[in-house]
Amino acid sequence: MGISALTPPPRPEDLHETLLEFPDNRLLIDLCGEFDRNLAQIEHQLGVHILRRGNQIAVVGSAEARGQAAVVLQTLYGKLESGRPVDAGEIDAAIRMGDGMRAEPTSLDEQLEMFAGGKYEIRTRKKQVEPRTEAQKAYVKSLFSNELAFGIGPAGTGKTYLAVAVGVTMLIGGHVDRIILSRPAVEAGERLGFLPGDMKEKVDPYMQPLYDALNDFLPAKQVLKLMEEKRIEIAPLAFMRGRTLSNAFVVLDEAQNATTMQMKMFLTRLGEGSRMVITGDRTQIDLPRGTSSGLTDAERILKDVKGISFNYFTAKDVVRHPLVARIIEAYDAEDEAAG
Repeated sequence: MGISALTPPPRPEDLHETLLEFPDNRLLIDLCGEFDRNLAQIEHQLGVHILRRGNQIAVVGSAEARGQAAVVLQTLYGKLESGRPVDAGEIDAAIRMGDGMRAEPTSLDEQLEMFAGGKYEIRTRKKQVEPRTEAQKAYVKSLFSNELAFGIGPAGTGKTYLAVAVGVTMLIGGHVDRIILSRPAVEAGERLGFLPGDMKEKVDPYMQPLYDALNDFLPAKQVLKLMEEKRIEIAPLAFMRGRTLSNAFVVLDEAQNATTMQMKMFLTRLGEGSRMVITGDRTQIDLPRGTSSGLTDAERILKDVKGISFNYFTAKDVVRHPLVARIIEAYDAEDEAAG
């Protein structure tokens, strides 16, 4: 919900104008968007009026809203100057976070130092990724600063996407030797044997969200090459048994569908030089009735263990279609009423 819907409209006497000048008219056209749709999005979310006058933009509204809009417009223009496109997601991120341009870190210490300064950015081979909410910001920081981190919350909050982005950053930066992505193939169950093809072809449909995330951050040919070299592995949770995962960035996705024994088995795979991320949604448990979720048990058992971070997301952190957040909120309200 935009700020304009949360705050009372300003009084006429409180409305003033802030004038911003942008030297490159071509970039200004991109900043405004087709039919000024980018400006319209900022107007709607911040409760201001924006007028273009040549190479200048006038922002009309309350002092606070004008200041926010000015920061957003200058941030987006800076992105365009660096050759990065601006879309609805970037605008939403700029409004939520209000940060300026980011410098590229060269080490984990520099990355954390950048975070301490309030600047967040994950650089991969294909794109740059920025947290869009405060919860995502805290989550990304914990992925860089903790050897074991949990991300718990509803679908669409970026838990897996951000984890894979950090993993790719650490791999191309030389901080880990490989990425290992895993999921429980709960839906397959006994039906797994009836699916056509070899084992890889049978489990790949359940791993597809992980492939999708990887292909967002690395060129397709590089993903294939790294998989051939075993520097990227995507495998069902059951394939982790008996292994020691050293110098790796390890992600367990959909962890709510791991049993308690599977979760313990996976957590104890952590080896020297590795980082592990566990993501899941407690409202999406597909285990048989009466079977405890390993994610729920791990949260209870490990909550006070030093070196482990727990990061929580809500419907407010959903970065998919805005309707997804409203759907989640409606279901949460129904669960509360039933409880």
